[in-house]
Amino acid sequence: MGYQFLTVVRYSLRKNIIAIFVLIGLIVYGGYEYYQKSLPGTSQMARSNSGEIKTGIQKGQQAPDFALTDLQGNQVQLSDFEGKRVLVNFWATWCPPCKVEMPHMQNIYNDYQTKDVVILGVNMTLTEENPDAVDEFVNEQQLTFPIVMDKDGDVMQTYEIMAYPTTYLLDANGVIREKFQGAISYEIMEKYLSELD
Repeated sequence: MGYQFLTVVRYSLRKNIIAIFVLIGLIVYGGYEYYQKSLPGTSQMARSNSGEIKTGIQKGQQAPDFALTDLQGNQVQLSDFEGKRVLVNFWATWCPPCKVEMPHMQNIYNDYQTKDVVILGVNMTLTEENPDAVDEFVNEQQLTFPIVMDKDGDVMQTYEIMAYPTTYLLDANGVIREKFQGAISYEIMEKYLSELD
């Protein structure tokens, strides 16, 4: 009886210690994120010692270039859109928030394409159960902006996509100005695009 009691106490204590370490880790990470955002100049572009903008996936860095194939089999490269503001949207057909967001993306594309704004939809094809569903989804949603297929998940990995959808807002020089995790509305896109005018 006493041995069983001690075993239960040890097990409970071990679980509590693990939970405390996880909690401390989350607090430290949250503090670090807050500190990074509150530093003066963090919204400025990240430059190397030579004065060039560093390539990376943080705000102020040059977005990593990539080339993927669109639904018609054509190669599309991110750098093809240099000189335009670009919303790079990572999405999948099985993702409910992506479905909610897509009409907003299409409306922004319709209203802003003459103002040098591009939506580049990156389908996370590696996560799709059936890649043929992408064509069906695009037709159902009546999407006309460029859609490319990340079949191997390389671009998804480069951009460290953890939440679905995720959208990067790039300025006309390809520099990341904002990153949105989760669905965003027309109004949010419009607000941040107008700040790049």
